[in-house]
Amino acid sequence: MTFLRLVVLGLALCIAIPAVAQDKPASNMEILRQKLQADKKLLVAANMELTEAEAKGFWPVYDAYQADLGKLNARLGQLIKRYADVYGKPALNDETAKSLLDEALAIERAEVATRESYVPKLSAVLPAAKVARYLQIENKIRAVIKYELASDIPLVP
Repeated sequence: MTFLRLVVLGLALCIAIPAVAQDKPASNMEILRQKLQADKKLLVAANMELTEAEAKGFWPVYDAYQADLGKLNARLGQLIKRYADVYGKPALNDETAKSLLDEALAIERAEVATRESYVPKLSAVLPAAKVARYLQIENKIRAVIKYELASDIPLVP
């Protein structure tokens, strides 16, 4: 369980840090991101119990899904950066708050749509029970990431 917490915390940092700490060398962030992605993949592999045939079909779909989630994570990182830039300043007026809220909701809708779009792709290479298991694993990881982010991001004043 400690390994899971470390991986999830690292993934949360990978979402938030690029948006907030733009002055860090990109190469170091990219190395950290790749390491955490590899750790997440190991975590998924350890919990999926895939046959060789299932693994052959699953991992390319997994990689594509992670790439799509990465785009959503980048949007979320930019949203967090925008919020950090205006937090506690007069610029955080109703118009800005509405814009931030609209983007947050759009990201949530896009995440659900992405997950739904991958169900048929996953179902083509895995039995339904393993598709459900994988999506549960993903959901748990993302829930912990969101919890970590929520605990670090202050409420709108």
